Amino acid sequence: MRTGGIILCGGRSRRMGQPKAWLPFGNELMLPRVARLLGEVTSPVVVVAAVGQDVPPLPASVSVVRDEQDDRGPLQGLAAGLAALMGRVDAAFLSACDVPLLQPAFVRRMIDLLGDYQICVAQVGEFYHPLAAVYRLDVLPAVRHLLATDRLRPVFLFETAHTRIVHADELADVDPSLPSLRNLNTPQDYEAALRSAKA
Repeated sequence: MRTGGIILCGGRSRRMGQPKAWLPFGNELMLPRVARLLGEVTSPVVVVAAVGQDVPPLPASVSVVRDEQDDRGPLQGLAAGLAALMGRVDAAFLSACDVPLLQPAFVRRMIDLLGDYQICVAQVGEFYHPLAAVYRLDVLPAVRHLLATDRLRPVFLFETAHTRIVHADELADVDPSLPSLRNLNTPQDYEAALRSAKA
């Protein structure tokens, strides 16, 4: 199965107070770091940015596409990313740009667990992680239908598509403390992730 990668970076970063894609992390910026980590497992990688948004320099192998509309949430970004990958891959791993501790082994496990399903999404406790999930390209019509009817929550997609729910115990051997699911919303989150990376 050919699997690409999609990274969403069009959020407003209101709580962080500055664009997350440009945050330094080690000797990299956040977005290029996530693109590198995701690119270890998937190809090609597509970044979905907001209209007019500046993004850090990326390798030539990573393409940048734009949301059709702003402030429509992750389904809008997923639609743009899937459309950009159409005909090139069978499925795509969807990621946020603010997961600098993403583990390639986690991505690989999620892809392996997709099987014959349309979607494979992690669920920890009661919380789904739609930005740490694998989507077959054939869910694009369903995504567009939800957008057209203003049903913007990813859980609506999980309810309509053939979805495989992955629980924490199925990931424990490849990502024991699940840093792959740790996105950074505030300066405190960012500082804690920097400390974790040095530990």
